[in-house]
Amino acid sequence: MKNTALTDVHISLGAKMVPFAGFNMPVQYAGINSEHEAVRSSVGVFDVSHMGEFILKGERALDLIQRVSANDASKLFDGKIQYTYLPNETGGIVDDILVYRIDEKTYLLVVNASNIEKDWEWISKFNTEGVEMIDISDKTSLLAVQGPKSIDVLQKLTDIDLSALDYYSFKKGVFAGIKNVLISATGYTGAGGFEIYFENTNAKLIWDAIFEAGKEYGITPVGLGARDTLRLEMGFCLYGNDIDETTSPLEAGLGWVTKFTKDFTNSENLKKEKEAGIVNKLIGFELLERGIARHDYELQDSSGTNIGRVTSGTQSPTLQKPIGLGYVKKEFSKEGTEIFVNIRNKAVKAVVVKPPFIK
Repeated sequence: MKNTALTDVHISLGAKMVPFAGFNMPVQYAGINSEHEAVRSSVGVFDVSHMGEFILKGERALDLIQRVSANDASKLFDGKIQYTYLPNETGGIVDDILVYRIDEKTYLLVVNASNIEKDWEWISKFNTEGVEMIDISDKTSLLAVQGPKSIDVLQKLTDIDLSALDYYSFKKGVFAGIKNVLISATGYTGAGGFEIYFENTNAKLIWDAIFEAGKEYGITPVGLGARDTLRLEMGFCLYGNDIDETTSPLEAGLGWVTKFTKDFTNSENLKKEKEAGIVNKLIGFELLERGIARHDYELQDSSGTNIGRVTSGTQSPTLQKPIGLGYVKKEFSKEGTEIFVNIRNKAVKAVVVKPPFIK
């Protein structure tokens, strides 16, 4: 199992460590609910250094990105970020990723930890024009500093005007005395905040500086457990749960990042699927009775007929009620529709709601 540059710090803080995507990762410190609440109300820090980072450089770097990703990266400008996905050739999704435009010929791709090797091989397969590809995953650390007080904490440590950073934009500069740190107005929590990329050698120094700057706000380290409850309250997809090699990006609600103004992998088939109309749809739901909807639990109609399956479910710490995501036949996807979750052979009533669950 791989460690991040901060694994020893997590262990010293008493984190419960678990294997995740081949890494030894903190799942919680004080507890999922308290960490979740810290992010929603103040500020929390996640070590997400297990994520993968690729640099694509050269005259044809944009062409390669346009070929392998569904969104239109030609719309990017220096300092801008785009959410997109890599379609496979059979109607599914290789991965969902972020594309950062460093300059006209240089891009940073941020990929899911479990897919680093797969994504690298997939993109390389289409690299027929000699684009320089550099995998910097193993030497790059990534901290997500999230919550309404994150800007107050981080502004103490940099001259970059963080309030001027639009959502999904970034700047490079000096942070905590370290040069060439990339600060990105992104996150996976819906609570506002930033993600900070830097070399592993500076990880401890930057971690300590952030926690010192955040003392007055009760800054908290946060594990993967609360990362999951936070993203689920926003209805954000998790690769491997809600989307994968077999799920249709259109059924997953990713039509908004599927641009048919260009050719990309499997674009013709996806266009036909869009024209024909999707069969299933990813929905959010709230349970109206006690119970947790686990991954792959059956979703049913009132007569007990299978209409789909759960992809993610949890007890929402903010709402204090069970919520979930899942695929259902399209006719059951309308907001307010009553459905049932089969929990240990008991049909538990639920209602379709439109994410985000936290408005």
